[in-house]
Amino acid sequence: MKRIALTILSVIFQLTVLVYAAEQGRIVVAAEGKTAAAKVSGVAARAPYFLIFDGSGKFLEAVDNPYKTARRGAGTSVVPFLAQKGATTVVAGEFGVKMIQAMKGKGMGYLEFRGSAEEALKKALETQK
Repeated sequence: MKRIALTILSVIFQLTVLVYAAEQGRIVVAAEGKTAAAKVSGVAARAPYFLIFDGSGKFLEAVDNPYKTARRGAGTSVVPFLAQKGATTVVAGEFGVKMIQAMKGKGMGYLEFRGSAEEALKKALETQK
């Protein structure tokens, strides 16, 4: 009986953590590489990759930026792409005005940061508290 109760409590705790992380949204870091050790990309819309983390900082995936070579409108094109990935906060070296407006329209926040993606993630998590 104790074993069943402990199992139930464990499942409830895990579900609570998942719900909390989902409510926190996802943090997306524009990066030069596919790992947390990569450098944060200088310009969000032209980043080679986007590193996606859940609201608790767990790495979920690295995705190629399909708009990195777009001739025009990369910023406004990449925002819906990131929104589909669940992004609520985007971190990059800098953002264009049009991209910022598009993110605000989707209810997304942004953080300008220089350094490694891992350091950027820590800073983004601190600002969410």
